[in-house]
This record gives sequence, structure tokens and C-alpha cells, in this order.
Amino acid sequence: MTSFLSVALRPTILRRGLAYSLVVGTILVGINQGDVIFSGGASWRHLLKIGLTYMVPFLVSTLSSVSAIRERETVRKT
Repeated sequence: MTSFLSVALRPTILRRGLAYSLVVGTILVGINQGDVIFSGGASWRHLLKIGLTYMVPFLVSTLSSVSAIRERETVRKT
């Protein structure tokens, strides 16, 4: 069975995670932090929240992709 990390670091998985992160993260930042950004009042805490907001969709995409690939490989072996 392929290791989690070897699948997660595949270029296709990384590109997909990055694309989802940019789209979904931007939408979420706009919803959750847009007022602070447009008012010019973003502090370091807001910037930290924004960074974490982009990480969540990246991690969800990566975890689900790796899980699906590993499950498919397990089924093929049986």
C-alpha cells in the first residue's frame, strides 16, 4: 500500500489542493475577513486567520484525494 506522504506529495494532488485553496479560501476570506481588509484594520491576528483560512481547503482536498487514491489501490489489490 502506498504511503500517505508519497501520495500527498504527488504534483497532481498538490496542484488540486492549491487550486481549491485559492478559490474556496478567497471566498471564505471575503466572507469572514472582508470588512476588516477593506477598512484597512487588519492586524497580525487577522493575517494569521487569513492564512489558516487558506490552509483548510488545501488540507481537506489533499486528505480526501489521498484517501480516495489509497482506497482505490487497496481495492485493486484484492
